[in-house]
Amino acid sequence: MADDFSCTIHQRLRPRGFRGCTVFDCFGAGQVVSQHTFAGTSWTQDPSSMSSMFAVFKVVRQLHEMLWYLAEARQRTFDPELAAAADHLSEGVVAAAQGDASTVLATDVETLHGEVRALLVEVSEDTRASYGAEDQQTPDGGLQPGADLMGANLANQRLCGSDLRGAYLIGANLRKSDLTAVDLLGADLRGAQLHGADLSRALYVTQPQINAAEGDPHTLLPPRLTKPAHW
Repeated sequence: MADDFSCTIHQRLRPRGFRGCTVFDCFGAGQVVSQHTFAGTSWTQDPSSMSSMFAVFKVVRQLHEMLWYLAEARQRTFDPELAAAADHLSEGVVAAAQGDASTVLATDVETLHGEVRALLVEVSEDTRASYGAEDQQTPDGGLQPGADLMGANLANQRLCGSDLRGAYLIGANLRKSDLTAVDLLGADLRGAQLHGADLSRALYVTQPQINAAEGDPHTLLPPRLTKPAHW
């Protein structure tokens, strides 16, 4: 680790087989915890703060990930009531994330997570409703939440509106497929082949998921995401 806390071997991790470290994203939690919660004082300067800082970071990262999803839900829904609900939840999450260390650690993350998840699912159902995804099922009905699609060949398919929330897509072939309005909340995309695929309007896809996948310059991503260097 360098003096500025950056990783001195980050660029060499993937070639050496350590992909996990290159996939991680803190959703901006590190900056908030170090600069706001602990006012710029690092644990190296004040070793007594180390355990508290690490515990706070663990919570704030989860809260920031919730905010990422809520922002997308707010943008994608056409229902004013759902939009208002997303705003209300976001305000509560922001208040918790920006509190002092004791406030953060007292946050009922499990309850918040449940409330956020319920809203995300409702927005997903509303958004996907017009795509007729039930007509796009694989022969074994595999396009469903939590499906085991490891290594599945889903290339060159119109998967629009499918619910793949929490699905295992490890090593799946999604080359040149259209994933418009596909719910990818929590889907495992490690090693998934996204070459030429259109994820520009996919639901709830995050940078860590993209970092874990394979793609190329022709892969289309949502505006908030960037193509990994290894593509």
